[in-house]
Amino acid sequence: MSQTVYPNYLDIIQNPDALHSWKDSLRSEPYRSYLYSYPHKTSYRKLETKLPLSELWDREPADTFFLYMHIPFCGARCGFCNLFTLPDKRADVHAEYVDALERQAAQWAPFIQNKPVARFAIGGGTPTLLEPVQLDRLFHIAQDVIGVDPGQASISVETSPETVTAERLTILKDRRVDRVSMGIQSFIASEADAIYRPQKPQEVERALEQLKRYQFPILNLDLIYGLPGQTLDSWLYSVDKALSYVPEEIFIYPLYTREHTIVKPEHIKQSGEDQRVRFYSAAREYLLSHGYTQYSMRRFAKAEAGSGKTLLPYGCQEEGMIGLGCGARSYTRSVHYSSRYSVGRSATASIIADYVAAADYTHADYGIVLSKDDQRRRFILKALLHAEGLALSSYTERFTASALADYPELNLLVHTELAVIEHEVLRLTGEGLTYSDAIGDWFISPHIRGLMESCVLS
Repeated sequence: MSQTVYPNYLDIIQNPDALHSWKDSLRSEPYRSYLYSYPHKTSYRKLETKLPLSELWDREPADTFFLYMHIPFCGARCGFCNLFTLPDKRADVHAEYVDALERQAAQWAPFIQNKPVARFAIGGGTPTLLEPVQLDRLFHIAQDVIGVDPGQASISVETSPETVTAERLTILKDRRVDRVSMGIQSFIASEADAIYRPQKPQEVERALEQLKRYQFPILNLDLIYGLPGQTLDSWLYSVDKALSYVPEEIFIYPLYTREHTIVKPEHIKQSGEDQRVRFYSAAREYLLSHGYTQYSMRRFAKAEAGSGKTLLPYGCQEEGMIGLGCGARSYTRSVHYSSRYSVGRSATASIIADYVAAADYTHADYGIVLSKDDQRRRFILKALLHAEGLALSSYTERFTASALADYPELNLLVHTELAVIEHEVLRLTGEGLTYSDAIGDWFISPHIRGLMESCVLS
């Protein structure tokens, strides 16, 4: 059934030199791709036929939904960013976009109101770049059009230091937002400048002090390691500075450079060496020593962090995801779809213009139909790359098969001590979590890899 990545895995396991060589191949290139979802968006293509959303969602088996709204505007494009976002601060452009998002929501609502929304997130871009009246409209759309109950749904919003104002934070508080996530990346001005991020440390500190006054249940701060000019001392200074605000969550991201980013691969290396694993390991040890629990390669959180609500359950495999807005992706079990994807400014602006001008949002015409193989790989990856690991019985319950029989190459992780099997759960070790991005990339199917490698972005 599966397209085994290493058909000679038994030969590798039985040969210590080959096993060592295989592990070294992962460790030699630890930062290959960040699979926060699978399949990767670069595998999406124009669908052969338009798929009616009414049919897709009618047969979606997820018990609860995740509603995501994408706001594809920001103040400036950072040097590491390859997201679907457009630097545009014009209020009238934002208002027209929210108008379109509300039309889309009204057309989608009949397809998805048969099940409750357990999670609601607004991302971007920078959602809080919107004027307060437009920001508040997003919650109106979620609650009054889609039917989100803020009393039983976790609600998360992304922000940036320069857009944090009392008026916006009051809206978030009144709308019962549980989690506010702010990208800081670095507390050092020269490092922010090196990634073309227009922020000053004083602005970051002002925003953080204001956020703390509103006492959101979860404050998350994002930091990046491997920045041009960054040293171990300066990296740990930023980590320590973030900890001084006692956030409930901290995400630490390795710097990635891609074809369309301003920062290039050669900017990562310090004195000819890639220091990212060293920086990660130091931050991991520091965060663990300060009472944080590691939940993935990137996410560290206080064990007691929570919304305070009695939330509806939602599975970690993230199916039943409703993506509203241009650039948002939607996930049903068998089909993932979105608008077209671009990084370049002119192409992104054109895609957004088409979205705003559209009259009909009731069909999927761009995405991917998941094969049985890739449905299985997705299920494995979405669990394995998190600290809780893959419950082998959950795989059997979903697919009436054994994960280790379908994908025997997973045994390589165990034999190299990158993973363990305990109480019928396949879980990455501390070292395995360090190399999550290499392990995730290794497990991509040949079909998806071919699509990703043939993708041409404008």
